[in-house]
Amino acid sequence: MMKNLLLHRNLFLWFVLAAIVSAAAIDEVNPVLRPPKGAQVAIVVFEDLQCPQCRRVSPILEQASKTYKIPLVRHDFPLPMHNWSYNAAVMARYFDETSKSLGNEFRDYIFANQLEINPQNLRSYAEKFASEHKLGLPFVIDPQGKLAAEVNADRDIGKEIKLDHTPSVFIVSSRNPQKPYVEMKESNQLYALIDAMMKE
Repeated sequence: MMKNLLLHRNLFLWFVLAAIVSAAAIDEVNPVLRPPKGAQVAIVVFEDLQCPQCRRVSPILEQASKTYKIPLVRHDFPLPMHNWSYNAAVMARYFDETSKSLGNEFRDYIFANQLEINPQNLRSYAEKFASEHKLGLPFVIDPQGKLAAEVNADRDIGKEIKLDHTPSVFIVSSRNPQKPYVEMKESNQLYALIDAMMKE
């Protein structure tokens, strides 16, 4: 009888411990790898506007977002070896201030013209985009450094979750706390990964 009580107590303690460890693991997931409020599944991408692979993957992500009616959350992760991507990210943040969709439209416009852009003509591309959307582009886009701080914050989050390449794409879900996200390694896996996360 005593042996049974001890066994039950030990089993109970083991389950409590397992639950605590599991809850701690869930809390350790960086909030960036969770869907935005109101969504159960989302696509999260860290991109560099000068990265050729980011340019190729971007329309695939946007199409998947529309197909599944799930959010696509874009983060800036300009790489140090690219000589104009940081400034382009700051400009995208300027257009974000009008609306997030305009900022994303600017990012897509930069991807569409990526092969022609260089540090010398980036501003003229931004001016053309602004005038096409009936907006002015101030001479100094980020006088207080607020937009640069936003880009830096995204880049710091990327470093925190140990990113070392772009694009870094994650399918994130609130459905299964044990498996809150999965990284896409190849773009041809995207739909299968979303299907799997939605079934969890």
